Amino acid sequence: MIVKSDKEREGMRKASQVVKAALEQAEKFIKAGVTTLEIDAVVEQVIRSYGATPSSKGFHGYPNASCISVNDVVVHGIPSLMTVKDGDIVSVDITALLNGYQGDAARTFAVGNVSEADKKLIDAAKAAFFAGIEYAKAGNKVGDISAAVQLYTELNGFGVVRALTGHGIGHKMHEPPEVPNFGRHGTGSPLKSGMCICIEPMITAGDWRVKIDRDGWTTRTMDGKNAAHYENTVIITDGEPEILTL
Repeated sequence: MIVKSDKEREGMRKASQVVKAALEQAEKFIKAGVTTLEIDAVVEQVIRSYGATPSSKGFHGYPNASCISVNDVVVHGIPSLMTVKDGDIVSVDITALLNGYQGDAARTFAVGNVSEADKKLIDAAKAAFFAGIEYAKAGNKVGDISAAVQLYTELNGFGVVRALTGHGIGHKMHEPPEVPNFGRHGTGSPLKSGMCICIEPMITAGDWRVKIDRDGWTTRTMDGKNAAHYENTVIITDGEPEILTL
């Protein structure tokens, strides 16, 4: 576990504000009729306008500035000429590198006339994040966050993806520790003041199992039901955590 200095935390605050701005612009742009590739272009333009670079572009060969996942795609959807339709739900996951520091966040957006079930799914992903962050403070353990996310999600009738987790973040996009969205209180890595982590519930309307498409990236629900994703970069403190991407 890497505890960040004051200087490093400030660098991460600035990088996280780039991500926040890109997500806000994506939300304004997304509507029926646009392609996921057009959404990605908007994200990249915002990131580069701040003098930052999109961390995902070229990461292990990933081709784009953001991950855009529609409906049953949980994460890592590759932007394409696919057109967003009325009633779709669209998850946008963005990581930006600014002056050697990373910021990372994701949101799921409703497009037009979305079903009540999908609205509840989107709201539950966000609420699960806030259930988990109640435990994101020095002296607790990662498992305390994980258990809270899982409990909230499953009590509300949704599935918790096991194959993908949150993570530490800093100079690298992914650092220790892993932050699962399921687990037991009192287990896992200890949380220390100054640590930076990404808490990111990925929840499903049905079964939690996922599969990866032949492209090696696109990760979708095994049963074809929709999924939602909500993520923020967070600094652990001795008191209330600092959410950098809100």
